[in-house]
Amino acid sequence: MLNSIVKLLEHPPLYTKSEGAFWNDEHISKQMLKAHLDPEFEGASRKKAFIEKSALWIEEVVPPSSYPLLLDIGCGPGIYAEKFAKMGYQVTGIDFSKRSIEYAQNSALQQGLDINYHYQDYLTMDLNKIFDFAAMIYCDYGALSTTDRQVVMQKVFEHLKPDGKFLLDVFGAAKYKSFEEKQTWEVCHDGGFWRPRKYVALNGCYKYSDYVTLEQVSIISDSETALYYLWNTYFTKEMLIREATDAGFKVCEVLGDVAGSPYQEDGLTISLLLEK
Repeated sequence: MLNSIVKLLEHPPLYTKSEGAFWNDEHISKQMLKAHLDPEFEGASRKKAFIEKSALWIEEVVPPSSYPLLLDIGCGPGIYAEKFAKMGYQVTGIDFSKRSIEYAQNSALQQGLDINYHYQDYLTMDLNKIFDFAAMIYCDYGALSTTDRQVVMQKVFEHLKPDGKFLLDVFGAAKYKSFEEKQTWEVCHDGGFWRPRKYVALNGCYKYSDYVTLEQVSIISDSETALYYLWNTYFTKEMLIREATDAGFKVCEVLGDVAGSPYQEDGLTISLLLEK
């Protein structure tokens, strides 16, 4: 048993993927949706006030009158997509969480919003449509491996019209420097985020080289053990620009976030507005 626990805490090779799509797990996906929809919780979506500010800034710099066809990549339950639709964009949302997409579809239907949602992995994105503007918001890009980031950049590029715009954000190198390595554990007697019934969670936060971190969660219950890997790559301005230009994009603007804040070298986030 001790050897099994030690194995659960070992550092995996860089960008090792979790077994199975945990975001579609019946229980976990329910907890993730709950977190997305909490307007004061910043662990899944940003807080409501920031989202409002962000959407207004996006409408100003990439107006729907000039860029009507909008692709929301990693749209989740449609929080941004609904705001974009109400502003006059023709919105397509894509996400790989079945529960989030179903929620978004039902919410749009109830509000009479014409939003086209797709349950699809953006690594294999093929929508048979070309867009004026694409957005990938809340640092999803940095959760991908180097290879997968290259794939996403190319997929977005292929789905944009000439002169189309792409807005994305990532966590900055300053946030990597403040990341604390640690190991903790908790007993969830009545279940919790990861399981509906009693389990123990072993949590490991590890730093890798080249601005990469791992939040590793090991679940132990009466019936199973399971491992989840939550990777994140942090960026300097130069790193992010290089990945974008390697994919063929031109940089329009470097910002501090997707609400138009000025870029700061020691900022926790970086945003790029790109053009094909």
